[in-house]
Amino acid sequence: MPHDGLGSDDLVALGSLFDAEYLDAFGPWHPAQPYGYAGHDVHVLAWDGSRLVGHVGWARRRIDVGGTEVAIAGVGGVLVADRARGRGLGRRLLGDCAVSMEAAGDVDFGFLGCRESAVPFYRACGWHRISALERSVARDGSAVVVEPGPPLLILPLRTRADAWPPGTVDLRGRAW
Repeated sequence: MPHDGLGSDDLVALGSLFDAEYLDAFGPWHPAQPYGYAGHDVHVLAWDGSRLVGHVGWARRRIDVGGTEVAIAGVGGVLVADRARGRGLGRRLLGDCAVSMEAAGDVDFGFLGCRESAVPFYRACGWHRISALERSVARDGSAVVVEPGPPLLILPLRTRADAWPPGTVDLRGRAW
């Protein structure tokens, strides 16, 4: 669903889903700047009746990778409610997310950063790990530089994984 198509009930449901997981650690969720990360252009949602139980968001951006401009969909906000885990919902959400990114037609790769413990899940969903220095912008506007090591993953959409250029990844904005 496009971000601008979310209604007030959708936003309340998103806030409840995210706050159930992250409120104590990060404070309340906000749609324009979720926990200081970049917002999303598109939301893939999973409902169980009237309760939102899963979300994946993505946003288009042209980034610089080693001097090459790359069209990506920055993916974030991957979350399945506790009560809906263990049923393959996360995999289905990521599959639906990939379909929506491909349908956009102007995205070469999905891109995300995650915890080390989540890498096997993303790899099982078709994502490929890369190693690169990553530059982004913090919530306060300051520069963030992350040395190679923490997980960065790509999902080939209009090209092969080996077409990802080598070099520093400059997100040209906040991460997702």
